[in-house]
Amino acid sequence: MSSVELNKPVPDFEAPATGEQTVRLADLRGKNVVIYFYPKDNTPGCTTEGQDFRDRMKQFVELDTEIFGVSRDGLKAHENFRAKHEFPFHLISDKDETLCKLFDVIKLKKLYGKEHLGIERSTFLIDKEGVLQEEWRGVKVKGHADEVLEAVKTL
Repeated sequence: MSSVELNKPVPDFEAPATGEQTVRLADLRGKNVVIYFYPKDNTPGCTTEGQDFRDRMKQFVELDTEIFGVSRDGLKAHENFRAKHEFPFHLISDKDETLCKLFDVIKLKKLYGKEHLGIERSTFLIDKEGVLQEEWRGVKVKGHADEVLEAVKTL
């Protein structure tokens, strides 16, 4: 499977999510979809990012937009993270990195001087027809949810 491209349809996918759901992109046609990839549950930046999307959820819903967070954490960790921070959206578990590869978010990163492969914080906006309209890579958390919200308003 090749990776996604701006202004092109996103290939259909399905993935396990919190709430005992399987998220299928095809089932979300007719709604805008925000998919944000983050490195790890319960870390400071990832928690803040989730809370920022949570705090703007009403505005996203008014714009007919679904939000999904994605990391390589398992469903049990996701359920705990979601409950602890009262996220009104679901978290997708991508342990096998299928979505990470589709969206090309696995990058070489440095932590304490050591290199490893990890998720580059990234967000993707898919329109109601399933076309990728915007992508943000190497995201800085502060102000990001507002930037995504503004982009949804232009669709």
